[in-house]
Amino acid sequence: MMIKKGDFVLLYLDEKRKYLVRVDPAKELHTHKGIIRLNKIEGKKYGETVITHLNVSFKILKPLLVDFLENFTRTTQIIYPKDSALMIIMSGIGPGSRVVEAGTGTGALTAVLAYYVRPTGKVYSYDIKKQNIERAKRNLKKIGLEKWVVFKIGDVTQKIDEKEVDAVFLDLPTPWLAVKTAYYSLTNGGVFVSFSPTINQVEKTIEALREHRFVNCKAVELLLRTYKVKMGETRPETFMIGHTGYIVFARKP
Repeated sequence: MMIKKGDFVLLYLDEKRKYLVRVDPAKELHTHKGIIRLNKIEGKKYGETVITHLNVSFKILKPLLVDFLENFTRTTQIIYPKDSALMIIMSGIGPGSRVVEAGTGTGALTAVLAYYVRPTGKVYSYDIKKQNIERAKRNLKKIGLEKWVVFKIGDVTQKIDEKEVDAVFLDLPTPWLAVKTAYYSLTNGGVFVSFSPTINQVEKTIEALREHRFVNCKAVELLLRTYKVKMGETRPETFMIGHTGYIVFARKP
């Protein structure tokens, strides 16, 4: 596939030095390993290399969704891919699903949801802050996923407009207050998913779910440990992504 003007590419030197850029022949990328003239990328194919003016080679990779998420403009904490991946698979959503999300934030989870409900599904994303909605819109437009999202300013603890949705995802300080509205928004067999940083939030959410007749209620935590792999020196990395949050799942019978 030939790279053209306007395409995104990931310029990869190593794991710590990679740059997500949009191809614009009039621009340059300045790195500590030299300048890359972006007109040299146009017409190349993914997997080829581009050389800086200091004669250092960068691999040209096709960006993945995770690369875009890492480059989102953000002022709030995002849900890590290790958590969003499980949230997606446990919710059962896929192409054509209708999903409500509350706590849009910077739009990281919104983007993941939109990516998986394409091409016929829809994400209805609520936030109480207009600036969060505007930032998320810009982030999703940048990667072409905005057409599958309806952004709404609103408080889902008070009201959710959509009915018969397949899943409700919450990233809120008080998810238990939205259990009732989520119940009436979900279709029978629909799935409730919430993400919370503290166990106290989990306790209150699970109790509220049980009170509102949800079943199969469970809470999980995922830890991610990467490894330094080198012959004779392989071991876990010194730092790891430990606690990010707890995920609560439940089903409406």
